[in-house]
Amino acid sequence: MRLALYGAGGTIGRRITQEALQRGHRVTAIGRDPAKLEPPASGLAVLRGDVLEPVGVARAVAGHDAVISAVGAGNGPSDLVVRAAHSLIEGLSRAGVRRLLVVGGAGSLEVAPGVQLVDAPDFPAEWRAPALAHRDALAVYRTADVDWTYFSPPAILEPGERTGRYRTGRDQLLTNADGKSRISAEDFAVALLDEVERPRHLRERITVADA
Repeated sequence: MRLALYGAGGTIGRRITQEALQRGHRVTAIGRDPAKLEPPASGLAVLRGDVLEPVGVARAVAGHDAVISAVGAGNGPSDLVVRAAHSLIEGLSRAGVRRLLVVGGAGSLEVAPGVQLVDAPDFPAEWRAPALAHRDALAVYRTADVDWTYFSPPAILEPGERTGRYRTGRDQLLTNADGKSRISAEDFAVALLDEVERPRHLRERITVADA
């Protein structure tokens, strides 16, 4: 498949790129500063582009089978992911590309009936603004006329081992027998590419965690 990827220079984006290339897909990594992206390799192209410009998004993703967004707020404004959501939806519609997969946030997952993680008393204050922005972005995707899938990570998402095993949930935070909620960035990429290849959650938010 031909996959267009925004956010390829981040921790998750790099692992999505590696997983996709290992599976034989062709990846176009798109970013404002191509020098920060993976150097071109077999199956990988690097393209300058801004996820916040719908017309540029349309040009960049035209002809691709699916678009993946691993864009996060990072050190920028927290509403970046909301603006990116609007831009991606418009850009894909202009380009005639239907499939969109989004790496989102965990804050909107429920930890108790009617209680989301971001609203829990012990949720870190410094993470609250980006968590709320990701929640707002999810609301935008839910109104979109594209075939989106929104991936909420567990509470802990960090580099680790690729096992190829994971569990899938919907709107509740997944935890293991020890009460931990985590997955390696490598296995998160596995789950996302599995959904790319075998779509099972069109227009749904899902979450994944270690098996």
